[in-house]
Amino acid sequence: MTIQETSLLRTSAFLDGSWIPADSGRTFAVTNPFNRELIVHVANLGAPETERAVAAAYKAFPIWSGKTAGERSQILRRWYELVMDYKEDLAILMTLEQGKPISESRAEVNYGASFVEWFAEEGKRAYGDVIPSHRRDARILAVKQPVGVVAAITPWNFPIAMITRKVAPALAVGCTVVVKPAEDTPLCALALAYLAERAGFPPGVFNVIPSDDPAEVGKVLTTDPRVRKVSFTGSTPTGKLLMKQAAGTLKKLSLELGGNAPFIVFNDADIQSAVKGAIASKYRNGGQTCVCTNRFFVQDGIYDQFTAAFAEAISALKVGNGMDASVDIGPLINDSAIEKVNRLVNDALDRGARVMVGAELSNTGPRCYSPTLLLDVDPEMDIAQEEIFGPVSSVFRFTSEAEVIAKANDTPYGLAAYFYGNDHARIWRVAEALDYGMVGINTGMISTAVAPFGGVKESGFGREGSKYGLEDYLTVKYLCWGGIEGE
Repeated sequence: MTIQETSLLRTSAFLDGSWIPADSGRTFAVTNPFNRELIVHVANLGAPETERAVAAAYKAFPIWSGKTAGERSQILRRWYELVMDYKEDLAILMTLEQGKPISESRAEVNYGASFVEWFAEEGKRAYGDVIPSHRRDARILAVKQPVGVVAAITPWNFPIAMITRKVAPALAVGCTVVVKPAEDTPLCALALAYLAERAGFPPGVFNVIPSDDPAEVGKVLTTDPRVRKVSFTGSTPTGKLLMKQAAGTLKKLSLELGGNAPFIVFNDADIQSAVKGAIASKYRNGGQTCVCTNRFFVQDGIYDQFTAAFAEAISALKVGNGMDASVDIGPLINDSAIEKVNRLVNDALDRGARVMVGAELSNTGPRCYSPTLLLDVDPEMDIAQEEIFGPVSSVFRFTSEAEVIAKANDTPYGLAAYFYGNDHARIWRVAEALDYGMVGINTGMISTAVAPFGGVKESGFGREGSKYGLEDYLTVKYLCWGGIEGE
């Protein structure tokens, strides 16, 4: 498979409506994670260019926010249509630089485009209020206005959807944006910028800053007073650092950070449905998702049945090059990811965990890890405490509802949780008791443009998607209009 529209493959940065190299002339390599082969070298920008991108977005803000919601909607709609026109090329580009199976890349292009489509319409509905007045001669209005320049710092695991989920609502309400894509996957971001340019966004409205020095670029984006909002998806330690840096100018923040998702299977669950949901939740993108299950809890009465069926399903997964349409799991993103998975699995085995499936590197590629199932895992093991971000399942046995709720909530994280069961009263109790921002009930797939995505505790704050996804890009202005009472 090859890219047909070669102009989608960009190697320059997109700043103020122009494609530019780095001031220094520096570039960095983008490689295929499956075989480590070079794809291209991309412009490697730093602080000076980032400052110019912010200045361009700041200059463009009055122009873009001054357009009507309908005018912005038309351009966003055109952007959506272009993404869909080139969805196969975008999927191939994604698999090349990110590694996920081509079927998942195609699904992500559709998913990412759905945010643009949704917010093209939802941006027309950023309603304010007329509030009953405290005086007869005054009227009170609350209007919503765009916050200003937005910095979007995005991860490598969903290189299109994590951009559109942030950028589409910001643009829809009149904000301008500067995107810092992950250094592992800048090509999808630059392709989106190329299509945005074709869609008709004015210069400075949408800027993309590729760089292999996220600290340098992030420092500018979090400290420049012209940036009024930072949206970040990534690790909790990095999110905390960005929050500290942004405190100096009191920016609005949305942080979607690490997780430690539980997946609970009660005795009355449909086992085959639970296994299907477990595979979807755990092994999509090779376990490299922020809402990926990290800990499986299975009740005593069905423990043996579930683990046997789960092991069979895991063993059927095919690992290899994402360009192979028959592959279910591609490579991990880089060597550090492989090293982390090896460390966590080996620590668990050294401390008494038992292998039911896998627990070894795959022979299909240097960054491919075999889908793995570990039993007899202890909550004190590193694999139960850290986000795995790999195709490894750890299963715990439990007896009672109260016990599993306590264990599931025993983590500083609170992004996503899942459970399977059929007792309606218990479904309500468990859904309310789980201390997470999102809960999947009898499903392992929860992400959609029409629902609010986000976490609690050290998994961050703010919501993306749905009508709630507009709020973090808006400010509420109170207008008190006096002198209205007649003669």
